[in-house]
Amino acid sequence: MKIAFIFPGQGSQYVGMGLPLCNAFEIAKNTYEEASDALGWDMAKLCFEGPEEKLNQTEYTQPALLASSIAVWRSLGGSPQSGLCVAGHSLGEYTALVVAGAIPFQEAVVLVSKRGQFMQAAGEGGMAAIVGLDHKAVEEVCSKASTLVESVTPANFNAPDQIVIAGEKNALKRAMSLATEKGAKRVIPLAVSVPSHSPLMKPACERLKRELETISGKDLVIPLVNNLEAKVITRWEDARASLVDQLAYPLLWETSIQTMRTMGADCFIEIGPNRVLSGLLKRIDRTVQAISVEGPEGIEKARAVMLGETG
Repeated sequence: MKIAFIFPGQGSQYVGMGLPLCNAFEIAKNTYEEASDALGWDMAKLCFEGPEEKLNQTEYTQPALLASSIAVWRSLGGSPQSGLCVAGHSLGEYTALVVAGAIPFQEAVVLVSKRGQFMQAAGEGGMAAIVGLDHKAVEEVCSKASTLVESVTPANFNAPDQIVIAGEKNALKRAMSLATEKGAKRVIPLAVSVPSHSPLMKPACERLKRELETISGKDLVIPLVNNLEAKVITRWEDARASLVDQLAYPLLWETSIQTMRTMGADCFIEIGPNRVLSGLLKRIDRTVQAISVEGPEGIEKARAVMLGETG
């Protein structure tokens, strides 16, 4: 069995995430404290108690999800050597790079908080998941809903029948209505406050690039399959360039899973809140094993699988 570790992004957050884990593992509690020290505000209080409105603001969502996923990883006793590769969905790519030894945890939580601020400053907007339409149909919907002053574009190619779109609010609303008229099974607004992975994020890319240049990253100890190109990356400078560009271009999650399958991955362990990525995996390839690890029960199951992997 060859394991790929995958890490969730925005939309997986919820009030109460991480609390059962912290009640069971001291190292999880320490992880939240470490994040609080780095950021200057109480990470555990926000994750455990909310308010939800604040947790859904991208400058708070991003470090909260990264810290929650790393708390799970540390509680698991995870080692990169247990896996074949890592990947993260959007923000989750930063978590994957922490696990791969490229960025220290404390630097990463500060970095993604700033990333959230840069994204929020770049412009208001939103995102929505469209279920039941193919790539071509979604592109047609976005083109029809966009105007010279308001745009909406495909943002996340998550699965064959699930594509996320992003854009300015009015254009997004038009696209959601058009998708329903075109026969989409579901159109779901996402709990995010910015239009990620769209051209509207280009101003944030420039600010993020300058911030990333201040970080002394290291080459990865386990390969990363990136969002931007679904490409296997092992060098920090390649990972850094990818982090900049991924903000303004579509996220290729379906293709990333296919790349990991080609590498030989046949078990995917999702590390972090909720089970969004495991759900997408079932839409992409039902033949592989998917394990979601968030609380104590998931920890035990994943440990058993990893022990089997390492003999």
